[in-house]
Amino acid sequence: MRMQWHDLLFMHWRIEEDALRRLIPENLKIDTFDGSAWIGVVPFKMSGVAPRYVPNVPFMSGFPELNVRTYVTINGKPGVWFFCLEATNPIAVRIARKFFHLPYMDAKIEVGDSHKKNKGQWIGYRSVRSHPGELPAKFKIDYRPIGKSFQANQGSLEEFLTSRYCLYSANEQGKIFRGEIDHEPWQLHEAQAIIRENTMTDWMGVQLPSEAPLLHFARHAKVVAWTLEEA
Repeated sequence: MRMQWHDLLFMHWRIEEDALRRLIPENLKIDTFDGSAWIGVVPFKMSGVAPRYVPNVPFMSGFPELNVRTYVTINGKPGVWFFCLEATNPIAVRIARKFFHLPYMDAKIEVGDSHKKNKGQWIGYRSVRSHPGELPAKFKIDYRPIGKSFQANQGSLEEFLTSRYCLYSANEQGKIFRGEIDHEPWQLHEAQAIIRENTMTDWMGVQLPSEAPLLHFARHAKVVAWTLEEA
């Protein structure tokens, strides 16, 4: 699949590994930095989502997404583990659940300029989960990039949190799959955010720390996601 990602906000909190262990398959090792696990909430927009060499379909190819994630390894290969992925496209949600074994969920999401005096600077993002049979979750935030762009240094925390080039998922039988993801290295910015409501981890029994999250912004990436393989 090809796609483009736009206006990503990487929000990360340091968290105890034990708080996440019960939510992740045993044969996946939680990846840590300086002895701590990390949990992330990432809002963004997608466009051009389609199989390679297939034209875009207007309703299917562009929509906002919001995910909650942590970082894992298996056989020494680091990747992303998603606790949930929220999206406004019900067809894409069901395709991803069936064929990629990912916990995609329906949501009502609105994205736009939140501060009219600074149009194009602050991004307003509002999401309410609407998936049948799932516990509720809400996310309301305004965010913007600040400062000059930079590329994460090798071995840095910024690289650990953002430079992930595969995802892991599991089917109903517990079999683990890996999906490779290709894109150019992130051009990151530091970021500011006004968090108005965030219950994106409440539904899974995880309480976020009281301190402010670490924030990074990325403007754009062209992405190729490859077919899943058994890990």
